[in-house]
Amino acid sequence: MSNTQNIVILGGSFAGLSVAHYFLKHILPTLPKNNGTSYHVYLIDSSTHYYWRIAAPRALVGKDMIQQDKMFLPIADGFKQYDPSIFTFIQATATSMDTNARTVTIEHASNSESQSLPYHALVIATGTRTPSPLLSLQGDYKITQNALQEMWGKLSSAKTIVIAGGGPAGVETAGEIGEALNGVAGFFQSRPANPKAKITLLSGSNKLLPMLRPALAKQAEVYLNRVGVDVVHNAKMQSVDSAGAQTLIHLDNGSTLEADIYIPATGVKPNSAFVPANLKTDKGYVKTNGKTLRVDEAGPRVYAAGDVGSYTRGGVMDIYDAIPVVLTNIKRDLQHAATSGASSPSSNNNEKQPELAGNAPGSDRTYKANLKETQLVPVGRSKGVGAVFGWKLPTLMVYMIKGRNYMIDNAVTLQRGTKWEKENGWKPTDA
Repeated sequence: MSNTQNIVILGGSFAGLSVAHYFLKHILPTLPKNNGTSYHVYLIDSSTHYYWRIAAPRALVGKDMIQQDKMFLPIADGFKQYDPSIFTFIQATATSMDTNARTVTIEHASNSESQSLPYHALVIATGTRTPSPLLSLQGDYKITQNALQEMWGKLSSAKTIVIAGGGPAGVETAGEIGEALNGVAGFFQSRPANPKAKITLLSGSNKLLPMLRPALAKQAEVYLNRVGVDVVHNAKMQSVDSAGAQTLIHLDNGSTLEADIYIPATGVKPNSAFVPANLKTDKGYVKTNGKTLRVDEAGPRVYAAGDVGSYTRGGVMDIYDAIPVVLTNIKRDLQHAATSGASSPSSNNNEKQPELAGNAPGSDRTYKANLKETQLVPVGRSKGVGAVFGWKLPTLMVYMIKGRNYMIDNAVTLQRGTKWEKENGWKPTDA
């Protein structure tokens, strides 16, 4: 009798794509298939395409700045290499999960119908979203494409632009818009001679770029000035109103700014509305074991990967560090479940087994966050600041690594899984 066990991955961006490809390439072939047991991977995302959001600050300046077909890549195309009997992509949104029944409820984009999908193992990799659809997906990718097109039209005539947020997204966005509209200051000048637009970047702190040292933050501000961007520190947005064609930005100090264009880049929120409240922190992140990346309170074989988890400070580098860890522990847990005689509800057998195998015994592979100063922030098309593992990088290196094209050529390696062509090996003695 066939017994198919579902491996459900929620989220089709950096973390979710990585988990799916790594699992299909390196984990699935190692799993024992006792008594007719097989495994099927379901990848769920609300968009048919994933968005290389790293390049968003440059892409929003103009349609020719970044190739659109390199920024928006169809998820399903990257998985044509696998047998359909072991993989299915579904465009749907997770609406709830039941840890007792071990099911997730998804709403299909095509017809809004709900489906209860049982899981043998579940990976929550739904990531985070920014306040603006320019900088991250807010559902299907067409929402972001429309937002970009609207921005291109507005920039052509904008005279006043306000960007809120002193982190990398705000700094990069301000730098790209500044250089596109105002140009760059000449030699021995600190500001452009004939700026087209007044651009203001609001920083809620006394410095830009909280993850970088003050000297690098100050240098970023100098580069912003050179493309006609004014930085206002200790200014937090309280509310935003529309006043005809303009936007009114009310600050916590009582002042108001008027802008033809307002772009919020003030941080992110986790995509976790479907997760039970007891599994989330007060800020909505999924409570994750910081070492094993399991969601311990959700029961066996539930994991979090990427920015939605409470274990990470966010960012692609953290995701790439975490993927081998979470996949190694998934492998161990699935092998243990397969050999213990316990099971879970499946697509072909909805009767819950009397015993549910727990986590694999022995040593887990453990995640260790890289807390050293590591961040690259382009400011315009040729300048930038950054550090890697605590080492300051010259502006030319920031340009070569990231600022040249925002690493857009790496997008396809994630879509097709070539990023994870080789397994990142581990043995218990390595722990």
